[in-house]
Amino acid sequence: MGRGGGEAAAKRARERSRLAKRAAKEAKRAERAEDDSALSAGTEAELMAEFAELSAGYEAKRVSHDVFVSEKLRIFEELGIEAG
Repeated sequence: MGRGGGEAAAKRARERSRLAKRAAKEAKRAERAEDDSALSAGTEAELMAEFAELSAGYEAKRVSHDVFVSEKLRIFEELGIEAG
């Protein structure tokens, strides 16, 4: 009967180890997602200002349609916005 207790303790230890690894992976994923999706406020403001200048240039016909579209896509991609 003493043998069953040892197996149960080993099983609990494996389960604790598995849960600890899962928690560590989830924390790492959350940290990575936060880093990837968070632009600094300054960077976001700079990109928005760049887009405003680009739009004004396009409306004033100083920027070609092709340049406008490619730059808009680049800016939107950096902002994490899908340009549709």
